[in-house]
Amino acid sequence: MAEDTTDKIKDLMTQPENIRNMAISAHIDHGKTTLSDSLLAGAGMISEELAGQQLAMDFHEDEQERGITIDSANVNMVHTVDGKDFLINLIDTPGHVDFGGDVTRAMRAVDGTLVLADAVEGMMPQTETVLRQALKEKVKPLLFINKADRLIKELKLTPEQMQERFLGIISRINGFVQDNAPEELKEDWKLSVEDGSVAFGSALHKWALSVPYMKKVGITFKDVIEAYENDTFDELAKKAPAHKVILDQVIEHLPNPKQSQKYRIPKIWHGDMESDQGKALLSCDPKGDVAFVVTKIVIDKHAGEIAAGRLFSGTIKQGDNVYMNMAKKEVRLQQILLYKGAANIQVPEATAGNIIGLVGLKGAFAGETVSLKAIEPFEAIKHIFEPVITKSIEAKTPADLPKLVEVLRQVNKEDPGITVEINEETGENLISGMGELHLEIIENRIISEKGLQVNTSPPIVVYRETVTKVSPEMEGRSPNKHNRFMIIVEPLSDEVYKAMKDGDLPEGRAKKKDKELWKTLQGLGVDSKEARKYVEFYKGNVLVDATRGIVHIGEVIEMVADAFEQVMREGGLAREPGMKMKVRLMDCKLHEDAIHRGPAQVYPAVREAIKSAMLQANLSLFEPLQELQIEGPSNHMSDISTLVQNKRGQLLTMDTEGTTVVARARIPVAEMFGMASDLRSATSGRGVSFVVDQMFEKVPEALKNKVVLQIRDRKGLNKDLSIPV
Repeated sequence: MAEDTTDKIKDLMTQPENIRNMAISAHIDHGKTTLSDSLLAGAGMISEELAGQQLAMDFHEDEQERGITIDSANVNMVHTVDGKDFLINLIDTPGHVDFGGDVTRAMRAVDGTLVLADAVEGMMPQTETVLRQALKEKVKPLLFINKADRLIKELKLTPEQMQERFLGIISRINGFVQDNAPEELKEDWKLSVEDGSVAFGSALHKWALSVPYMKKVGITFKDVIEAYENDTFDELAKKAPAHKVILDQVIEHLPNPKQSQKYRIPKIWHGDMESDQGKALLSCDPKGDVAFVVTKIVIDKHAGEIAAGRLFSGTIKQGDNVYMNMAKKEVRLQQILLYKGAANIQVPEATAGNIIGLVGLKGAFAGETVSLKAIEPFEAIKHIFEPVITKSIEAKTPADLPKLVEVLRQVNKEDPGITVEINEETGENLISGMGELHLEIIENRIISEKGLQVNTSPPIVVYRETVTKVSPEMEGRSPNKHNRFMIIVEPLSDEVYKAMKDGDLPEGRAKKKDKELWKTLQGLGVDSKEARKYVEFYKGNVLVDATRGIVHIGEVIEMVADAFEQVMREGGLAREPGMKMKVRLMDCKLHEDAIHRGPAQVYPAVREAIKSAMLQANLSLFEPLQELQIEGPSNHMSDISTLVQNKRGQLLTMDTEGTTVVARARIPVAEMFGMASDLRSATSGRGVSFVVDQMFEKVPEALKNKVVLQIRDRKGLNKDLSIPV
């Protein structure tokens, strides 16, 4: 029977030392939601009989039907260790690579993650991805090796062989943590069987063990094997309940908010650490200034928009007037909510260190920083993979067009991994996502949950435009001929581009006299004088102000940056996004009178100069590629190899493990439509593939003009390739 723990939760919210904020993350189908059920049952929130079948954290119908988690789901629960109560704020995250954006956003809210690994499959591509996402945000990992029953029932392993299998998985994950964890935390975050930071068990059969727990209750590997041989694993679940072992592990090994914020805040907030706000954030001070970060927007039928996220400092009260730093507006808080799975509980206030939901933040989006007065916003939440597939979407009934625009805006808020472009003039609306499944889910939800009938086009690949050499200085004139801008475009160095992708260089416009930024750029090989001239970092491109002695430059530089963003969103070759370009403003001639150098004059002049320079710098088209891990029966090795070659792919490695072949290949996204069914056909229905990484490579010269013309034709642009569009 589920018990009501609301009063306990409210009481524990004010004790940051007794709070643990955690996520459950893993490769697809490694048992995250089943384990969440076991934990909820153990905390008395759902009945034990239903745990493992109810999938309480999969709220949407499509999640239950497909058997996969699509949205991250939050729950607050109480766990008692040695008579002391703790509040655990748990987020169950998706495993499929198409929904990786939800994992990234969840990592901003938590301090630790329980990584699941299937005892038979071990460390899989998505295990690496979720671990990388956690370590990027300085989130501490723990390990649970799930489905240990498969080693006994399917592989018939001895106790010694089981231990060997576990040690192999732990060693691989430890190696990955060592390679990717922040330098100062590598040793502390090493996973160990002895100290209990690693557990193993079966989420489905509701038992788990760690070495400290085995010593405490006197259970051995031999007892586990006997329980399965004699069909008494229900007894095992009573002696070693999964929720107790795992939540004990969480309380023991994950930091509380006061501990974690000391090392996490300098990574995710770039304000002054010596200021009152900085000190409040570092110490998770409930009496400090409010700082709340939105990590997810949920559209609720009754409450409207709920902004879920983490309160890093201060105390927030119902009815407070709060300031949204990115939207630059003040709003009134209507409700503060706690999560009990699909249900919400209203509370009058919340203190630092908690994961909560706020109602009333109209227009908020994931990554928004909310405070009582204007503060330095938190670093933008960076996703590992970018949207690479687009579909055009339209309402079946023309009268529903206004509703479609509203629904697409909602979809964009609920899932920022989707990029939405709404063109109210032409009526064309585009949605871009991580893959075919991602867009299919969004499309189905618009129809089933939002009640809107839509038509969509076949999927289109999103390419990138970039330059491969330095352009001559090109001039752009304003329509009134009174202002001129001289611009050079050149390739951006690999070091600076990588630092932007890794989040070491914050996205956005540079602050004045930002010494930390200058230091970072110099460390990347940028000349010290030039480092001071960087104006903006935008989607893998930079703008540099290399002018000298221009009197009114301060008044127009923001407009120059706006025009730079416009071109980087829609380049001059096929109006595809730009990447890896450095745009240098070398000189400009400006009219004395401000009225003659407004946006209507500056924007077209700067855009013209940048696009002309790009064409002179050997403007090329880059296509997205995905690195896949492909698995299938070893007797289909040649079929897999042929499939990769037919899809313009490059086979990187091919190994056999017993009767299975494991291949790594890079394949252009343009060739991957229908990949899942092609692979099944080639391997008698037994082949599977997982995305490991994403990158961009130059479209082969023989195909470039054909692809550019196809894109221009689709967009209704000029077919003359010598003219920028």
